[in-house]
Amino acid sequence: MESNVDMTETAKGRAAWSGRWAFVLAGAASAVGLGNLWRFPYLAAKYGGGTFLITYLILVFTFGISLVLLETALGRKTQQSTIGAFRSFGKKYGFIGFFCSLIPFIITPYYCVIGGWVTKYMAGYVVEGPDALADGGAFFSNFITSQEESFLWMFIFMAIVFIIVSLGVEGGIERVNLVMMPALIIMAVAIAIFTMTMPGALDGAAYYLVPDFSAVSPELFIGALGQMFFSLSIAMGIMVTYGSYLDKKSSLTKSVAQIGTFDFGVSFIAGMVIVPAAFVTLGSGEAVASNSGPSLMFITLPQVFDDMGGAAAPVGFAFFLLVLFAALTSAISLTETLVSIVMDGAHWNRKRSCVAVFIFLAVVGMFINMGYNALSFIEPLGEGSSLLDLADFISNYVMMPLAALMTCLFVGYVIKPKTLIDEIAISSPFKLRKAWTVMIKYIAPVLIVLILIFFIAQQFGLFAV
Repeated sequence: MESNVDMTETAKGRAAWSGRWAFVLAGAASAVGLGNLWRFPYLAAKYGGGTFLITYLILVFTFGISLVLLETALGRKTQQSTIGAFRSFGKKYGFIGFFCSLIPFIITPYYCVIGGWVTKYMAGYVVEGPDALADGGAFFSNFITSQEESFLWMFIFMAIVFIIVSLGVEGGIERVNLVMMPALIIMAVAIAIFTMTMPGALDGAAYYLVPDFSAVSPELFIGALGQMFFSLSIAMGIMVTYGSYLDKKSSLTKSVAQIGTFDFGVSFIAGMVIVPAAFVTLGSGEAVASNSGPSLMFITLPQVFDDMGGAAAPVGFAFFLLVLFAALTSAISLTETLVSIVMDGAHWNRKRSCVAVFIFLAVVGMFINMGYNALSFIEPLGEGSSLLDLADFISNYVMMPLAALMTCLFVGYVIKPKTLIDEIAISSPFKLRKAWTVMIKYIAPVLIVLILIFFIAQQFGLFAV
């Protein structure tokens, strides 16, 4: 790891990473989350296996890392979290930062709710045993509708996150990422290797890896584009915040490329775990492709693990520990973004800001969690929907694309790409500056508008992804 950052290289008194690899691991930790584990494998199974993988890989290393580079450079140049970063170019632009900052305030509470589900299931493999969890969904339904246990596990997850964030950037987040990210990858590889020993798993691996070019379609492209956009922590304020902690000597281009590599790598390995294992139990690729999201994670996979016999408990526990690490790393990044916004905006110290953010998340998290029990009669997006679904739709499918669009237009046409190109070139040659400029000014805005249109259309049943 590189030598410690001199605090004079960042804003006075501002936290800093100990080196570039600390930033890379933190950026990768923010990118690797639940979506890598419960949505990516489903999309790959649905859209031609290797065909989807190739499409996703191309999008990550063109569109994806271009936006990550933009946000990271913006944060490092201004040494501010989101609101301050935009406002530093003129008070009239502060509204963009404010809009972007609202997104993690919406996402983090419901992410902690889901984090509580993951924590409960990990503990469930020790306390209740694999048979209790593999009951066709009754265990999951009873848990999330409970008015005591679901809140308890949400607060347990939230407490872990806040203990880490309260310890600071270098003392908390950096140290935890240094352990959890390698452990996450090692566990994922180990489970994938074990899965390959199951009878019939190689057929599932072939279904996942071999390209099916007959699956090429607009739906495949939109699915890969949306997954990439949500997975890389774009338009959440995270990369602006993390970039503001980075010293001027660290190469931004190398860093964001490595973050993209981590994101794709973990997604790929997750697919190698889930698709072959589910293929063995469900019997076909089409059946695997019909399961996604919470139903895949908390209903289908426990049944898959239960079919492993004596290995069910250790494999199930290891898998949900892996999922817990992924959930924690993303929740930590989101929470740190909130704390940084409060610290910069209110000029409070970290302790006071952490307390304020914890109170906010606890109150809003309880409200969202009540959408499955006391407030389950509220179905804001139609029958069967919940308050969590509403928060997810507003933040992920509406606000994030709008925030990314405003950011691209701001950099492309207001402050001009050269402003950030000069920042990027401080630490390393930027040979692709012309291609990056074209991406930010012309290609990215079009792709972002496509994401916005098609995912809103999907929500209202006009388009299926």
